[in-house]
Amino acid sequence: MLARIPSAARFDNVAVAMHWLVALLAIAVVVLGWLIPEAPRGSAWREWLLILHRSLGLVILLAMLFRAVWRFNHPPPHLPASLARVEVVVAHLTHFLLYAVFVAMALAGYVNTAAAGHSISLFGIVGIPPLIPEDQRLAQWAFAAHLAGQFAIYALVAMHVAAALLHLLIRRDGVFERMLPARRGG
Repeated sequence: MLARIPSAARFDNVAVAMHWLVALLAIAVVVLGWLIPEAPRGSAWREWLLILHRSLGLVILLAMLFRAVWRFNHPPPHLPASLARVEVVVAHLTHFLLYAVFVAMALAGYVNTAAAGHSISLFGIVGIPPLIPEDQRLAQWAFAAHLAGQFAIYALVAMHVAAALLHLLIRRDGVFERMLPARRGG
């Protein structure tokens, strides 16, 4: 059974919703990213995968920027005093790096596409033109950064999930529950 923690120790509903939205979007964008190389070049299937991958990447960028502003204006609840200082530092550093790498990945994806001279179709509804001049070297650099960045994301998310599971299953100190949606009626 999940530990009951006071509402003051919880993240607010907006922070919780944005956390889980970004988590779901990140899973979707990773799966799409894995599927893209398997689709034949020039095929409608590949174009559809690219549109979804790029669109969701832009949604993640906007969501992470919103989350950063929200978090600045709505500080998270304090971590329990039972955590060692090094654990608190690692938790804060991991969160900062998650924000930074998610934003950097989305920006690198955009720069790759724009520097290659392509616009981005946002869900096939609206086109976002390249806002930088065409530059194939920059496009290749951004593509390499985007591909390498995925491993930073994997490592950071793995650390984040491992820490969450540690708090849920072993420590049972309420840290995990802070990011769960509030239960109604009590």
